[in-house]
Formats: sequence, C-alpha cells, structure tokens
Amino acid sequence: MKQQLEDFDIFLDHIPLKCDNTSAINLTKNPIMHSRTKHIEIRHHFLRDHIQKGDCQIEYIDTLHQLADIFTKALPKDRFYELRRELGVLD
Repeated sequence: MKQQLEDFDIFLDHIPLKCDNTSAINLTKNPIMHSRTKHIEIRHHFLRDHIQKGDCQIEYIDTLHQLADIFTKALPKDRFYELRRELGVLD
C-alpha cells in the first residue's frame, strides 16, 4: 500500500487504517499470543507486525462513519447515498 501511494507522489510515514472493531484494535496492540488467537490467519499477524513496526497506524472510527461499508455490505438506499456522497463520487 505504501509503495502504491508513493507511485502517486503521496508520502506517508504512517498509513492510517480506520477500524470500527475495538477487539481487532486491541489484538494489534497486544504483542503476546494467547490461546484464543490461534485461529487467526497469518495475514492478520502480518498486519499486527506492521503496526508494531510503525508502518501503519490503526485508528478507531465510529460505525456510522465507516466508509468501507459501501464496498463490503448491502446497504439501504439512504445509507448508500450518504456514503457515496462522503466519498465524493457523486453529489
């Protein structure tokens, strides 16, 4: 992701990742593996490692302001229009 942004002349020290799941945020901050985290896939550990290195910075965002929902969920028409407007796609 960082290389992709640099290709567009956008240079960031810490790439901000917005997350509305507090449990996921806490897992990224905890360097200790617990028996409850055994089932988590390797790609999530990869993300946690990059957050600990400082490449990424995870931030909490309220569910109502989560713009990624437009790409991942079936939404009611009003919610879809609201998120589309916030993304700046259409008025």
